[in-house]
Amino acid sequence: MELRNKKVVVTGGSGFIGSHLTRRLIKLGADVTVLVKYNSIIDNVRLAPVWKDVNVVEADIRNPDSLKKIADIRPEVVFHLAAYNHVGDSFYQVSESIDSNAKGSVNVMEAYQDYERFVYISTSEVYGLQTEVPFDERNTPYPLSPYSVGKYAGELYARMKAHSHKKPIAIIRPFNAYGPYQSIRAVTPELILKCLRGDDIITTKGIQTREFNYVGNLVDGFIKAAIMPDIEGTVINVGCGEEVPIRDLVTMIHRLTESKSELKIGALPDRDGEIWRMCAANQRAKDLLGWEPKVSLEEGLKRTIEWHRQYLDTYENSAGGLWQLGLSDS
Repeated sequence: MELRNKKVVVTGGSGFIGSHLTRRLIKLGADVTVLVKYNSIIDNVRLAPVWKDVNVVEADIRNPDSLKKIADIRPEVVFHLAAYNHVGDSFYQVSESIDSNAKGSVNVMEAYQDYERFVYISTSEVYGLQTEVPFDERNTPYPLSPYSVGKYAGELYARMKAHSHKKPIAIIRPFNAYGPYQSIRAVTPELILKCLRGDDIITTKGIQTREFNYVGNLVDGFIKAAIMPDIEGTVINVGCGEEVPIRDLVTMIHRLTESKSELKIGALPDRDGEIWRMCAANQRAKDLLGWEPKVSLEEGLKRTIEWHRQYLDTYENSAGGLWQLGLSDS
């Protein structure tokens, strides 16, 4: 299956990863509709370059009535990314997190079912308390946050639909992402911006490991999940499988930014409940999707650092056009 001229719906299309996916789909020639909470370019600035090239539907996945518009579109492919997506805050916003990630996902899957492929974007966070590393799809998930509990519930519903109702649904578990347009609450953009500004970098010992996937690599995997045959009901990790200690990420970003920030690695205590190792087993993605990451960590960080330099010039430059626009109120 090719995506050119296909009707494609992307829920959460203005989010960090969703916006990258949306722009890629447009390049592939798909007829793209994005579901967003607000039909406003101001609220969906990540899509500004392609706003005129997408169909925009205002909907909230927690509201089944608003999702009836999907049936009017009659999409051939659905990518479901919309979610409450902050792990830490989900402990304080339990109801919203569960409503969005569990019930919201069910609402989307029930809103329209005559598609050729539905790609449910889960999360590596569902693995949670695991002792076997790398995390294999055959491992039993043990989610440790309301965010991941909700995402896993949505995943289970997707698997039920695939097996009990023979719906062509694929389930993807992406691992940690980074790249342009990511929220500055994530570790990579936070470190980059502090290094570019010359702020002190204060961390734990940083011996815990994560893997970091350039957003374009993940989008490659999502696209393949939409077009590859015989993967219905299958859970597939999309991750590079390379463990990186957090302290190594810190020093790499410090070097690539040529920062004058003082590094204070080990100045903070370790966090309670820390997951010490997180890494993907990705053989299934290689075998079933023909997917492997194309952009290395260093190359991806270089691209992301350059984007953040432009970000600072655009958003924090008092002489820039954005600030001047903000001063033009009556």
